[in-house]
Amino acid sequence: MSAKTDNRPEFQRMIKDSGKQLFDMVLVWKLDRFARNRYDSAHYKATLRKNGVKVVSATETIAEDSTGILLESLLEGYAEFYSAELAEKVRRGLTENALKGKANGGSIAYGYIKDKERFFQIDPITAPIVVEIFESYSKGATIQAIVESLNNRGLCNTRNGKFTINIVTNMLKNRRYIGEYSFGKIVLPDSVPAIISKELFDRVAARMEKNKRAPARTKATEEMYLLTTKLFCGKCGAIMAGESGTSKTMRKYHYYKCGNAKRKNGCDKKAIKKDWIENLVVEQVWRVLFDDKAMENLADMLIAHQSKENTDLPLLKQQLAETESAIENMLNAIQQGIFTKSTKNRLDELEDTKERLTVSILQNQIEQLHLTKEDILLWLHQFREMDIANMEQRQRLIDSFVNAVYVYDDRLILTFNYKDGSKTILLSDIESSNLASVTPPKKIVGICRQSFFVCFTLPEMKVDFYRNMWYK
Repeated sequence: MSAKTDNRPEFQRMIKDSGKQLFDMVLVWKLDRFARNRYDSAHYKATLRKNGVKVVSATETIAEDSTGILLESLLEGYAEFYSAELAEKVRRGLTENALKGKANGGSIAYGYIKDKERFFQIDPITAPIVVEIFESYSKGATIQAIVESLNNRGLCNTRNGKFTINIVTNMLKNRRYIGEYSFGKIVLPDSVPAIISKELFDRVAARMEKNKRAPARTKATEEMYLLTTKLFCGKCGAIMAGESGTSKTMRKYHYYKCGNAKRKNGCDKKAIKKDWIENLVVEQVWRVLFDDKAMENLADMLIAHQSKENTDLPLLKQQLAETESAIENMLNAIQQGIFTKSTKNRLDELEDTKERLTVSILQNQIEQLHLTKEDILLWLHQFREMDIANMEQRQRLIDSFVNAVYVYDDRLILTFNYKDGSKTILLSDIESSNLASVTPPKKIVGICRQSFFVCFTLPEMKVDFYRNMWYK
């Protein structure tokens, strides 16, 4: 163990045994092997001298006079200086690596690999799993459900073990996935290839914060804010959170407000009414659900997505190859006579891992569910039977179809959860929308008619719909 510290069990046992008169000399190769700290060296040499034991260097000739004392002090001081200088050089080297975005050793975040120059690169095999974890959580899956899904499919973490709640939680908080590299106090944005978008990372962070306060929310009598983690300020991009206020007449009103505007962080976006924006979003999802042509296109996209290669199989096959290689190395060691209890336990673990991976590969190959277009349309059409007056069903509708809503002073941009593309609904030319209004709207009697323009974009297709929205 390093002589930088006196916390060495055998060294301390030697100092203790010196009091038993078991030996009269401690022989070291050089004095810096005894201690690299002048205090430790003086303290323990004094203890040994008191017990009649002398410290002798095998390679350094030190006289037993006043000159020898000076030389010994000089050597001990240089040893401490060398140790401190080496630590500074190591820190400097690590800092330079960090500033260049290079890996500094230790475990690599799941989804990345190192190239020959020690730069981080995206691992094409494990990166899709990272994207899946973030997207699953952002769409409502629990961390426990994600962990169970990964383990049931036979996937392993970076140490070839099972995924745990802590591992997935730390992954969801790891800013390296958006390209940010950090080392100590050094934080460098956009210095590592990003695996996920910052928008997705922010949605996940907002949901984690929301779930963190979940026990308090369940006790409250506040209304459900259906667009939490999905509503964004069009001016600054910050998340708009739900809040409430009470008028002089003690009537309670509910709003969504930009986080930066609330904290006076340079954004002047005014709050928008909760019921208005939620009704508008539900109305747009509802219109898409009853658009047969849009449903046909969405079903076609899902069918095409089904035919893509299974992202689990390459990872499972890679893990199986690594496990088989480790088993072969263990068998070679056994043939050379290295066989201990630890060797046998490790070999048993590897054999169990190989069996589990083999089963997982077979399951992935034979148990892939292929839905027909009719199956998908049947699933989509069941949303048409929902009672949109029911808050829980409204929440399910939004969670299933809405990815994000950006609120500007003059328009809204809705992005749906359609895979592989930004299928965006743009609402413009909204008259008397009260989007910029902080105060509650005047009571509307009867039916109010609003006109707006909808641009609904799908792959290889752009259809302009002119719609009329009715609400009370």
